[in-house]
Amino acid sequence: MSLQDLLAQDFGTLPDVIREQAKERAGHPALVQTGRQLSYAELDPLMDRIAAALQRDGVRNGDVAAVCATTSIEYGAVYLGTLRAGAAVAPLAPSSTPESLAMMLTDCGAKVFFLDEGVAKLLEPVADKITVKRVALDGSSAGQPFAEWLAPEGAKPEPVEIQPDQGFNIIYSSGTTGAPKGIIQPHRMRWSQIRRGHYNAESVTMISTPLYSNTTLVSFLPTVAQGGTAVLMPKFDADEFLKLSEKHRATHAMLVPVQYRRLMAHPDFDKYDLSSYRLKFATSAPFSAKLKAEVLRRWPGGLIEFYGMTEGGGSCMLAAHEFPNKLHTVGRPLPGHDIRLIGEDGKEVPQGEIGEVVGRSPAMMVGYHNQPEKTKETEWFSPEGLRYIRTGDVGRFDEDGFLTLMDRKKDMIISGGFNIYPSDLEAELAQHPAVLESAVVGVASERWGETPVAFVALKPGQEVAAKDLLEWVNGRLGKTQRLADLKIVESLPRSHIGKVMKRELRDEYQAKAGAQ
Repeated sequence: MSLQDLLAQDFGTLPDVIREQAKERAGHPALVQTGRQLSYAELDPLMDRIAAALQRDGVRNGDVAAVCATTSIEYGAVYLGTLRAGAAVAPLAPSSTPESLAMMLTDCGAKVFFLDEGVAKLLEPVADKITVKRVALDGSSAGQPFAEWLAPEGAKPEPVEIQPDQGFNIIYSSGTTGAPKGIIQPHRMRWSQIRRGHYNAESVTMISTPLYSNTTLVSFLPTVAQGGTAVLMPKFDADEFLKLSEKHRATHAMLVPVQYRRLMAHPDFDKYDLSSYRLKFATSAPFSAKLKAEVLRRWPGGLIEFYGMTEGGGSCMLAAHEFPNKLHTVGRPLPGHDIRLIGEDGKEVPQGEIGEVVGRSPAMMVGYHNQPEKTKETEWFSPEGLRYIRTGDVGRFDEDGFLTLMDRKKDMIISGGFNIYPSDLEAELAQHPAVLESAVVGVASERWGETPVAFVALKPGQEVAAKDLLEWVNGRLGKTQRLADLKIVESLPRSHIGKVMKRELRDEYQAKAGAQ
């Protein structure tokens, strides 16, 4: 079967696609890292050796292998080779606590654990809890060196038959709202993402977010599936990103909003030749209309924002370069994606009203690993009996079908019986010339139940007193929206993909208030 016929199928597997890429684009670079590269003709047999070694170590079709390390060529190859063995990948975040990592390794039931020296040091306090076989991707003493662990050159794995609903990967939630949950994404879900059509064989994609993040994978996987080149950055650095983009004539990039902000603020941004870019993508965190407009103005190529969840369900897409008057929205549902808004009673709300976003599409998780009750909590069934995924986000559709997000449902503040959306207050604070960014959270109040408090980071070189900024913004807000307090902070705490950790801000504020 030809590569194009394979990609045209309703279902196929990524390892099979890469096998065909190795035949048709043998010498084309698949994975590039500073000073190194791996062609498709080299990647395919390496995947075979990885899969054969996993099977030799007792990994069977449907089992799990975990990986926790800095992004590298070896990491990318292990991800793909594990799939060829029929196993699911559990990519774990090195930014997790040692206790969380030990818990996730136990929960996913990994048969082999790929790591590097930095992660091994992190895990020293819980080393006695981790008995799974270790393989050191960096060749360090963190485990059996990768080169020694590999099956011999020319080794072939036993063929496996992969089912559409079989686990492709288990991605653990960040745990910002409690213990991390393992999100089982099936091969069917990834296949639908691979075939979206934004990438082709000439794509050169900058991979500057971690490979354990779903944000990264929705860009990395289609790139290699289509026979393009993935340029891997172990760590994001604005200056290095721009240099590599120019050097490799990058065509695509997936970035989170905070990375766009840092790039736009780079003093030499406009000196780099970025004319090769065709599309840039954004997801994972709120992306202000002002910043989108700046990216469109200064960076060649289109800009697409995706809105969705790691759990899947419905996704929206905003082609910002096509709809410059809709930059305040996250776009319209993708083809084949059904997104609805529901009220507290679980019933759909009329068009134009605010409700919780629920979605259904071919890209949906199987469920949370070993947590059937948590899975049920995140499901909503339509009157027709169809399964949807609840997002926990609150939004509203406009008359053109574009979705505007208000806030996370859990972040909405109910003060004196009034609903307050933090995003409205943050948007007002953004109008002040000294404000770089802000986060508004609800804290407990005896009088109102909850009351809003703002945390503000200022632009470099700017100064304003907290009390003056509080007075300024409250003068612009409605009576029920006014802030009870405002704190100037050096920076806002963020997750590995740039989401502001509002729970940290809330807990720290309330702890200090309780101590007074």
